[in-house]
Amino acid sequence: MTSSVREFYDALAADYHLIFPDWDTSMTAQARALDGIVRARLGAGPHRVLDCSCGIGTQAIGLARAGHRVVGSDLSPAAVARAAAEAAARDAVLPVTVADMRELPYRDAVFDAVVCADNSLPHLLTADDIRTALAGMRRVLRDGGLLLLTVRDYDEIRAARPTSTPPQVSTTAPGRAVTFQLWHWHDDGERYDLEHFQLVPAKDGGWEVRVRRTAYWALTRGELSDAVADSGFSEVGWHEPETTGFYQPVLTARGT
Repeated sequence: MTSSVREFYDALAADYHLIFPDWDTSMTAQARALDGIVRARLGAGPHRVLDCSCGIGTQAIGLARAGHRVVGSDLSPAAVARAAAEAAARDAVLPVTVADMRELPYRDAVFDAVVCADNSLPHLLTADDIRTALAGMRRVLRDGGLLLLTVRDYDEIRAARPTSTPPQVSTTAPGRAVTFQLWHWHDDGERYDLEHFQLVPAKDGGWEVRVRRTAYWALTRGELSDAVADSGFSEVGWHEPETTGFYQPVLTARGT
């Protein structure tokens, strides 16, 4: 993960909610799904949860409002600042820290669950960086604690190699906003550069076009499962959106 990833999310932080038709509704639904997974495996709780890629708080705020003791960290100072403000506006307790997921600034074995959602881990483009991040998540997780990773379904994506995503329309006070992505695949067939487009209403009645760029590694389930197992986790399993209610596949694993 390079500074370009931080710059991507710093630039996107003010507009990140436009990815969703209704951010608060999505926040509630995602928290319900993740909370169900956590309580089913760890008991009723509440539990101490680290969201190590919290962004503007999409999962962390919902989990805090569900009663868990949540701490959020993220590479982007702008995203972390917005997460704190959005949590306060919703009467949620969410301590936040600016931190790279490869260098988590927390004590060993302090969390019951670690969440890394919204396809964040695949920003790491090398096996060494993936291992470093997962080892750090294992270190801060107590024995028997729960890891939750959510990523795109890259098994299907790597086979199809799409070059764009469908447009997503959200409603804002000035009018509708449109978000879509263009993907540019590397020659290795595994990594791709992403152009993130947002069209937002301009004051003159036209459109303002905002473009941000970043990169991903399209890790297959087998590759990610192996990396998680090699990092000190056990009981690695995958859960589909149809069963969890979460919009991406969810990997869970136990700290051994």
